[in-house]
Parts: sequence; structure tokens; C-alpha cells
Amino acid sequence: MNRRESARRAIEARVYRDAVGEPPQSRWRSIGPLLTEQGYAERVIRKQLGLHTPLNTEDRRVLEEIIFPFYQADSRFKTVLFVGCNTYTSHYEREFFAGRNYWTIEPDPDLRRFGADKHVIAPLEEVARHFAANFFDLIICNGILGWGLDRTSQCERAFAQCYDCLRDDGHLVFGWDDIPRRTPFDLDAVPSIARFTRFVMPQFGAWRYRTDTPYRHTFDFYRKAAPGPLASLDSATPLDSATPLDSTASFDSNTSPKEARITSR
Repeated sequence: MNRRESARRAIEARVYRDAVGEPPQSRWRSIGPLLTEQGYAERVIRKQLGLHTPLNTEDRRVLEEIIFPFYQADSRFKTVLFVGCNTYTSHYEREFFAGRNYWTIEPDPDLRRFGADKHVIAPLEEVARHFAANFFDLIICNGILGWGLDRTSQCERAFAQCYDCLRDDGHLVFGWDDIPRRTPFDLDAVPSIARFTRFVMPQFGAWRYRTDTPYRHTFDFYRKAAPGPLASLDSATPLDSATPLDSTASFDSNTSPKEARITSR
């Protein structure tokens, strides 16, 4: 294991401890990573200064190196909403969505500085108050289930309003931690999610992909089906027949998005 991979595993372990509600390490125990972990000291300083601080975890790698490029390569996805802002998302507009009509939404006003130029201060379950029906081509909602989106009623409103704000054939990417503390209810039991069609992501060959992380971060892919005969070339499956991909996988980051293939570890 090289130093970068070792640092990644250490970061994922800290994310997991936070996800399951363990107390943070003492200041004394934090001295070790400052001296031994690649990039740790720089991240601490940048975060304290409120600067862009990339998050070196496997789920972020999958999001940034596989999912984002897939949508970048498709000119149909021009108007994009990214849900949630922090130091590790502040570069997304510049690096991944330059030239797109890119928006962010986040309820915490203190995090506005990490959002896009076009930013709304509001929770996702109020998105329809700020945007017209059929406005977005793509909504990416990553890491808010169990981190603010905590009740079934909230999730019902959020999915229903995402559906209304997406245009026909628009996509919803939903990332969540598949551990009990951060999955307060069964997603499949939320009525409004049944309005979507599960989209089989070509890179994964499945509508659901679980990353190789201790907090089991999972990406689900949905499409708002157009009325009548399907007019798009998207690959889709009905809600009751799609099979999730529940395996660890690795990808060659030097391979183009359309050529990426799953290889078992």
C-alpha cells in the first residue's frame, strides 16, 4: 500500500467514526497523523482557513473521476443542481461544471462561500419554492441522508420536489451511507421515489453502486421517465426489476468514462 492509499484509508476511518457517532480523537492522538500521514497537515491548515480542501476518499474518487465525467461528456445535461456545500466541494463548479448552468443549494448560510456563483440557501425539501418545474437536467444529492435529511416526511418532500424540478429524462444521483446510524428509514419505502425509473449507470452496469468504504457509501441513479414512448437512449429498468451492484470494484482512472470497466479487487 503506497502512502496516498494509506492516507485515504486513514481518512475513511475518521469519516466512519464520525458517521457512527464516535467521539473525535483527542488532540494528542491527532499529532501522529500530522507527522506521518501524507497531506494531513496541509488539509488541517486549509480547512482552518476555509480554503478548498479536496477529500481523499474512495467515494469522492468515484464521484469525481467516474460519475462527474459521465455527465460532463453528455451535452444534454446543461443545467445542474448540486446539493450540499463544504470545503471539499468548492472547486466543483470550476473544475467539473465550467460552462454549465450550475447551481448549489445548502441550508447553512455559513457554508454559502463554498457554493456556486448561483446559490440558494434552503434545504432540499424546499427546492420547488426556488425553481420552476422541469428546470434541471441533473440533480446530484450526495451525503445528506442521515446528515440533515433525517425523517421520512423530509425525504418524501425532497424526492417529490426533485422529480418536479427535473425535466423529462432528467437524472437524479443520490449518494448515501448504508450504515444504520445514517439510514434512519428504508429509502424504498418513500412513496415519491417510486415516481422515478432506476437508471442503469453504464460504468457500473447497475442502478446502485456501493463503494469500498467502511461507511458503505452508495450511489443510486434515477431518471424521470418521459411520458409515452421513451424518447431517449438512456438505459433504464423498472423499480421492481433492477439489480444493485453490491461488490467492491476498482477503476483505471486513466481510462475514459465510456471505456471504464469494473474489475474485482
